[in-house]
Amino acid sequence: MRQKNFVDQIRTIIEQTGANPRRLKVELTESTLVSNVDDVIAKMDKLKAIGISFSLDDFGTGYSSLSYLKRLPIDQLKIDRSFVKDVLVDPNSAAIAKMIIALSRTLGLSVIAEGVETEDQYTFLARYGRLNYQGYLFGRPLPPEDFERLARAFSPRQAPNQKPASVDRTYA
Repeated sequence: MRQKNFVDQIRTIIEQTGANPRRLKVELTESTLVSNVDDVIAKMDKLKAIGISFSLDDFGTGYSSLSYLKRLPIDQLKIDRSFVKDVLVDPNSAAIAKMIIALSRTLGLSVIAEGVETEDQYTFLARYGRLNYQGYLFGRPLPPEDFERLARAFSPRQAPNQKPASVDRTYA
């Protein structure tokens, strides 16, 4: 995002590869926004115009500002793994996770919980809304060739209560 020709580079890659931009999501960290937020917003607007979506990574751990949420054309907030890890043992982590979920819902944003490693964490978070999840509970990191095999075998017609081995899935 800090490169002057970032938007043009992305457009060129999409044209050359034929990738569907609606299937791409750019994750931004809060530190990306600190240097020149107006320039970042302008680039985000241009990329959103071609269908790319945005997630604000590690929300609540850095320079969080509610004014960013008001101005940024983001689609998703990502609950940092530090809150997810302690959601069952630390009332403050639980309160922050619930607040991020409620705030996201109010703003019309989706939520992804990062670092979900146990069924209990999953169950706690699922109680508060329709979320996306990432973490070892759903699958460990894979070498590219194993991931490609898994992606080819994935069936989107999965039973509603069955958790797939893939990550970043939505559950009711």
